[in-house]
Amino acid sequence: MSTATLGSARFDAIFAALADPTRRAIVERLAAGDATVTELAAPFDMTQPAVSKHIKVLEASGLITRSRRAQFRPCHLEVGALESTIGWMTEQRRVWNDRFDRLDEHLAALRATEAEQHDRTDD
Repeated sequence: MSTATLGSARFDAIFAALADPTRRAIVERLAAGDATVTELAAPFDMTQPAVSKHIKVLEASGLITRSRRAQFRPCHLEVGALESTIGWMTEQRRVWNDRFDRLDEHLAALRATEAEQHDRTDD
């Protein structure tokens, strides 16, 4: 999956959002199920407004959404955004593994050529 498929700006926003350890912890918590801002703020030594700012960054990236249930506004992890990002990373890993395999083959060929030249000069 290319960055064009995901949308370059959204892709950048996802990585920027995940660059912060607090936001990664929020994403990890939401992987277990929906939670309110109060529930998400509980494990952190910061104010609820500070946690709300982190949630807004995650919302802007598309990693989470908020809904309304009576007086509650639970946050929900958008797994599709993570899956798209994982798909891109998997493709990049494949590309680099292929490149490293070709480099290994090239280096092996160079070593074989050097060994042949060395054998000829010894004769």
